[in-house]
Amino acid sequence: MGKVIEKKYVIPFILITSLFLLWGLANNMTDTLLAAFKRIMSMSDAQTSLIQFAFYGSYFCFALPAALYIKKFSYKSGVILGLILYASGAMLFYPASQTASYAFYLIAIYILAGGCSILETTANPYILSMGSPETATRRLNIAQAFNPLGSITGILLSMFFILGELSSANADDRAAMSTQQLEAMQAHELSAVTNTYMAVGAVLIVVLICMLIAKMPTGGDTDHSLHLKSTFKRLLANKKYSYGVIAQFFYVGAQIGVWSFTIRIVMQETNVIQDIQQFCQGIFSADTFSHVASTAEQTGASLYLCSIICFSLARFIFTWLMKYVRPSKLLTYAAVGDIICTIVVVLTGGSGWLLVAFLIGISFFMSLMFPTIYGIALNGLGDDAKIGASGLIMAILGGALITPLQGQVSDIFGINIAYLVPLVCFIAVLAYGIYIVKLENKALLSHTEK
Repeated sequence: MGKVIEKKYVIPFILITSLFLLWGLANNMTDTLLAAFKRIMSMSDAQTSLIQFAFYGSYFCFALPAALYIKKFSYKSGVILGLILYASGAMLFYPASQTASYAFYLIAIYILAGGCSILETTANPYILSMGSPETATRRLNIAQAFNPLGSITGILLSMFFILGELSSANADDRAAMSTQQLEAMQAHELSAVTNTYMAVGAVLIVVLICMLIAKMPTGGDTDHSLHLKSTFKRLLANKKYSYGVIAQFFYVGAQIGVWSFTIRIVMQETNVIQDIQQFCQGIFSADTFSHVASTAEQTGASLYLCSIICFSLARFIFTWLMKYVRPSKLLTYAAVGDIICTIVVVLTGGSGWLLVAFLIGISFFMSLMFPTIYGIALNGLGDDAKIGASGLIMAILGGALITPLQGQVSDIFGINIAYLVPLVCFIAVLAYGIYIVKLENKALLSHTEK
């Protein structure tokens, strides 16, 4: 095996890896928006899940056009286009706040997510192309390890600058207010959302300028021909790839569902909320406490943050383990771990810290899944990798379809029971892991016999 990251690719690798952080920030700021809009506009879980429908539906719509664009031009051009759309969507939060329109916010989120989709479609295969195919999955796991750092940043921004600015008034309190009182409160809360996203947009413009002037490798841009019919035919016939797309669909649905409702499920554990708030009051001043965990949403977000931190650490741990254990086997073990943790969450409503511990456990085992499924499915595709990458990004549609389903189940049966939805998704990931292990064992046996 050659070096995971060769010296000539170090600077480009760092630049592209920074993008993983940036779309991680967008993903997890969006997760916290569900709790924010539920409070601001007194919405149901099903209504707020439209945020995820817009975000991940956009991923689906933009992925294939992005793949065709970078196939026709270059990876760098795809990065630039993605940053332009991402920044534009963030800036559109301003007119959305002026109209106080939930639909306008959804449009802004859709455009922002379209930029993220292009960046993911471009950056993942770009990283794979920067070096030896034998180390491609490990290289992608290293790059993906910085994605949750962006997630942590996104959650912190949301906790302090969005959730920290929400009024404690609930739906009943807001219904009793006069129109003028309610509009003034909502204007303040929506401005907090808007200003935070516009600040992110300003950072994106700086990154865009850096990418415009940077010299990037072109080794993966040698073939600009488009033969879509034959490419799709080869991809569909490749079961390792096509099953990988299905597994990715279910994994993303599980991840977004778990994280979207983490704040909400913790909010119902009043004993945990009180314990954490008392802890924060003990170590922070009154003014600081008001910005850390004074509301139930912020307290839930703090535990969500713990989940993301464990997710981040676990990704480095699993990447290290890949030196000794095949990625397919690690994927299988992680799926089993998630199935066990999710079953406990379903069965432990009102159990306080036990539920919290296993919620964090779900994130720990999820950390391995996306880049590993991605790397396994794309491995060996050659010139079909750019189009193949779009299929794996389009699979993020699972977040758009499965999260609203989980929201509907939550509204009808309760939020703990709703975690049966990601449980089914993890079973699908386990099936893919087992299939790949068997496929690789068969290939190893055949090679040994020869």
